[in-house]
Amino acid sequence: MNYEPPDLREFAQLRRGLPVVAALLLVAAPILPMWHIAVDAVQYPDTTLHLHLHAYPFIGGDYEEMAALNHYIGFYYPDPGIWQPNYAPHPYAVDVPEWSLGPFAFGALATLGLFVALAPDTDRLKRGLTYQFVGSVAVLTVMLADIQYRLYQAGHTLDPDAPVMGVEGFTPPLWGSYEVANITSHSRFGAGAYVTGIAIGLLAVAFYYRDAAATVGDLPGRVAGRIDGAREWLDEHTVGDDEWTDDDEGRSRDERDRDDRSGPGPSGGD
Repeated sequence: MNYEPPDLREFAQLRRGLPVVAALLLVAAPILPMWHIAVDAVQYPDTTLHLHLHAYPFIGGDYEEMAALNHYIGFYYPDPGIWQPNYAPHPYAVDVPEWSLGPFAFGALATLGLFVALAPDTDRLKRGLTYQFVGSVAVLTVMLADIQYRLYQAGHTLDPDAPVMGVEGFTPPLWGSYEVANITSHSRFGAGAYVTGIAIGLLAVAFYYRDAAATVGDLPGRVAGRIDGAREWLDEHTVGDDEWTDDDEGRSRDERDRDDRSGPGPSGGD
């Protein structure tokens, strides 16, 4: 069977064009930091330390200063094993070989997006969009779960020979703040994670419009139509309450009018 590529004009369709844009974003995402940590410690009273972690074994920012702080409590950067990082892993560090596979995972998702966009017919395109969206969400969910597990593992296998003894096990969050031994850390996602989120959002839109030949130019009108439909639905489901309120107020006014016409009742007296 000879492969016939889709016409270039078809890439104006959301279901073909958006997977291509998402693929480009997924290629760019690992270049940017995926995770950012800001650290305040009494040892550095005049500054906040910053760490930038990537999808491959590389830590940017004040990683040397943070390594010195972590040494006091026996918490070390992970050892990727396969890919030599830009720091010397400690012998007591947790082994995280899957960290080295991050760029390959993003590359595989991006390649899949290009293959889907180049599907020769509509049926294969729709199947490909389904597989890609579900697969991408599943892969990224597994990655997040694995990262959180490794953080738990690192925080609960502290070096028993660390200078500061008695530190209880802890789990650094992917997003949030925590304090360990007078070291306060604030974790949040980096630019690479947000770029990845945008890519997944584009894949979701392409999947949603998999049965329609809608183009980028059609999207504002379709979104406006959805908003108008939502407003009409709200109006239809709230008009009953408004009518009940008006009737109730009307009955209250009628009752007050009758009371005014009847005048005061007879008063008792001697």
